[in-house]
Amino acid sequence: MTTAAEQVVRRGRKFDQVLEGARTIFLRDGFDGASVDDIAREAGVSKATLYAYFPDKQLLFKEICAQECLRQTQEAEAEIDPSMTVEAMLTLAGERIAGFLLSDFGQNACRLIIGEGARFPELARDFYRNGPGLVHDRLVHHLHLLVQAGALQIDDLDLAAEQFIHLCKAALMEKLVFRMDHQVTAESVRRSVRGAVEMFMARYGARA
Repeated sequence: MTTAAEQVVRRGRKFDQVLEGARTIFLRDGFDGASVDDIAREAGVSKATLYAYFPDKQLLFKEICAQECLRQTQEAEAEIDPSMTVEAMLTLAGERIAGFLLSDFGQNACRLIIGEGARFPELARDFYRNGPGLVHDRLVHHLHLLVQAGALQIDDLDLAAEQFIHLCKAALMEKLVFRMDHQVTAESVRRSVRGAVEMFMARYGARA
């Protein structure tokens, strides 16, 4: 067993290969059900190589979630144009929030955390920090810029960010958690995001 000081991720030539294999197995078998043997086999590496990069299975799962969440957040921010209207910027953010929730990775990772979070609370906390927590922090940053520009009037940025995120998930989250995916359509997503933007602007839009 490795000590706390040894719990570090090491990179090498087959690092991405290991991550991709582990991602497949985790999403298929869950965290507890994913075996090191299956991960190594799926990644096409030896167990020695796997342990050289990730001495602990939790580290491997955390790295997968952190990279995927960061990638999607950076892609969304890269699409922001300073010339956008507030409504257009919020719509983009809302579509990205809903898009992650609807993606195969987003759905499977959320179900995995919900199902196993009680047994592995540290995993749940890390997933929140690297996923929903990261989205919240970046949204707070952009809302702050809009407030400074006079486009929004918000006293509590943290609360406003939470409200917008959950408004975007209205009529979507529970259907996905309870595997009613067939009721989630492109139109229902647009409806949720459009309603979130309209309600948010009605509450926080700058008034003359």
